[in-house]
Amino acid sequence: MSKAVSALGGVSHEGFAKVAEAGLRGMITVRGDLGSAAMKKAVKAATGTAVPAPRRIAVAGDKAAAWMSPDELLVMVPYEAANETVAALEKALAGEHHLVADVSDARAVFTVTGARAAEVLMKLCPVDMGALAEGEIRRTRAAQVAAAFWKSGPEEITLVSFRSVAGYVIGLLEVSSRKGGELFVV
Repeated sequence: MSKAVSALGGVSHEGFAKVAEAGLRGMITVRGDLGSAAMKKAVKAATGTAVPAPRRIAVAGDKAAAWMSPDELLVMVPYEAANETVAALEKALAGEHHLVADVSDARAVFTVTGARAAEVLMKLCPVDMGALAEGEIRRTRAAQVAAAFWKSGPEEITLVSFRSVAGYVIGLLEVSSRKGGELFVV
């Protein structure tokens, strides 16, 4: 069995903010009735969190559940735990209308860190970054590609995109974070 590798091998760039590929992350798409008792119990068992409210992400250590649409969550776990988490979710949701899919190898994860991290995404995403609250997730685009992101710390934003466009996304982040390209908000 071959060893899994991240999309870009952990590449990073330092500008007025640091941008980096964050490495492998277990990511599972879960679709179904987010209000059902079985779903709530399954998500709690898988992540240690409740089913998040719309446009929210709930984090418990190295696990999380993110609201993606009225019937969809993104469950995040350590990469090595993805298969067993899929099996546990399938078992917990047996008899319920649902879909559980391991999308870990179809996604790439990036972090943008520093006091001016939000400025990097202000250049790329049609989102009011000043209004983005901690624990809020946004599905949007970064330039021409689909992305989702959230504040993952006081000076950190985590961004998820499709793995197939990882090179494009790190390029966008690198150019947007270059020294001298800071935004001067009046």
